Amino acid sequence: MKKLVRIDGMCCERCAKRVEDRLLTAKNVVSADVKFKKNLAVIRSREEVDDAEIKALVADAGFSVSAIECK
Repeated sequence: MKKLVRIDGMCCERCAKRVEDRLLTAKNVVSADVKFKKNLAVIRSREEVDDAEIKALVADAGFSVSAIECK
């Protein structure tokens, strides 16, 4: 599965790395690629990842989710 997550508030590579590290702790996540210039995270997983868990992990990193889209 693949999810595109729009993230508000990132301003540098360190911000993106902090979000990426948090997202990688979610159950079933295989990879997370975060691009701060696009305000976007691409999450790949074996099974469904709960949107609430994604939002909580991003909030834990200090940012907010504006949208989540399944691909």
